[in-house]
Amino acid sequence: VQLQASGGELVQAGGSLRLSCSASARNYNMAWFRQAPGKEREFVAAIAWRGSVTWYADPVKGRFPISRDNAKNMVYLQMNSLRPEDTAVYYCAAGAPPGSRWLAQYTYWGQGTLVTVSS
Repeated sequence: VQLQASGGELVQAGGSLRLSCSASARNYNMAWFRQAPGKEREFVAAIAWRGSVTWYADPVKGRFPISRDNAKNMVYLQMNSLRPEDTAVYYCAAGAPPGSRWLAQYTYWGQGTLVTVSS
């Protein structure tokens, strides 16, 4: 499965951004992770391929809804009320059990897209 993330850019604090991830195959549970400079990659949000059940990390809960369009093989991360601490490279991932927060369980990774939030 090939994943392609896009949509990252420079945005001011309080602003919004939508990240997109295209997949070359369907029926995979999907997730977004992020990696800030000097920090480990961390879980952000996940969505099941069936039923669109979602899971969120506490820092983004209520701000970053994850969604998918199975007809287009796309997953989205709508980022609202952005904060400087949200600055990171954002990665989409696939291939783990639904809702998994463990990097090691994800088989497929996109190349990452940089989100920079200025204060």
